[in-house]
Amino acid sequence: MMVPAALLLLGALTAVFAPRLLARAEWPEREPVVALWVWQCVVGAVLLCFALSMLLSAAAAWLAVRGRLFAAAPHGVVDAYALGPTGGPWATGTALALAGGGLWTGARLTREVLRARARRRARGAELLVRAPLLPGEDPAGARLVVLEGTRPDAWWLPGAAPQLVVTTAALGRLKGSQLDAVLAHEQGHVQARHDWLLHCSRALAGGFPQVPVFAAFEAEMHRLVELAADDVASRRFGRLTIALALVGLNEDRGVFGPYPSPQPHVSERVRRLLSAAPRLSAGRRLRLTALATLLPAVPLAVALMPGLSALT
Repeated sequence: MMVPAALLLLGALTAVFAPRLLARAEWPEREPVVALWVWQCVVGAVLLCFALSMLLSAAAAWLAVRGRLFAAAPHGVVDAYALGPTGGPWATGTALALAGGGLWTGARLTREVLRARARRRARGAELLVRAPLLPGEDPAGARLVVLEGTRPDAWWLPGAAPQLVVTTAALGRLKGSQLDAVLAHEQGHVQARHDWLLHCSRALAGGFPQVPVFAAFEAEMHRLVELAADDVASRRFGRLTIALALVGLNEDRGVFGPYPSPQPHVSERVRRLLSAAPRLSAGRRLRLTALATLLPAVPLAVALMPGLSALT
C-alpha cells in the first residue's frame, strides 16, 4: 500500500507547490504558448497521480480488480506491490473517494460543455436576429459578421464553424490595420481551440475550488490564452498595432483608469505589448517544453517502479 500513498502524496504536493513556483516565474508572459503547455502538463500529472492511486487502491481493496489489473503480470510483480490479501478500510475508502472525484470531474466537464453549447446556440440565434442571412447565403460560410452597435467590440463565436463578430462602432474606432490585428487575435483563439482549455479549467476549478492548482489553472488559462492570441496578432501586424487596437476597443470601459477594473488583464496586456520584452531563446523554449512533457511520466514511473524492479 506504499505506492498508492506515495502517488497521493506526490499529487498533493504538486497541486500545492506547482502553482507557487509558476507564479514566481517571469518567463510565462514572454512565452504564453509554452506556459499553456506547462500548465496542462502540471494538471495532467496531478490527475494522473490520483487516477493511478485509485487503481492501485482498488486493486488492494478488491481481488476482482487486482485480478484484472495484474492479469498478464507474473506473480512476483503482484507481490512487489505488497497489496496484501485485502487492503482494509483505508484502501477501500481511498479508492471510493478518488473514484467519486473522477466521476464528479466528468460530470462537471459535461455540465460545462453543455452550458457552453447552450450559450453558443443562444448567441448564434441572437446573431441571426441582429444580422439575418441574405437570400441564398450559406450559414456555414459567414465567417465574419458585422453587427450594428454603438459599443466598439469584437469577439469570436466558437463552434463547428467559428464566426468572428465585429460591431460597426469598432469599425469606426479602429484605424488602418488595427481591425486586421483584432481579427488575427480572434483567429488565434479559434485556431488554437482555446475554448476547450477554458472549458476544462472551469470544470476543474468549479468542481474542486479548494485545490490550489485547479483554481490557479483557471485564472492562468484566461490570462495566457489572451497573451497567446496577442502574440499571434503582433507577429503579423506589430505590437504597437494590436496595443492601439486594444486601447481603442476598451478606452470607454474604464480599464485604464486609476481605480480597480473588472478587466485588469487588458491594461496588463497593453503594457506587455508596449514593453516588447524579448522572447526566450529557442533552446530554452525547447528545454521548458521537454521538461513539462516529462512531468506526467513521474507518476507513471512511481507506479511502475515496483513491478519493473521485480522483473529485473
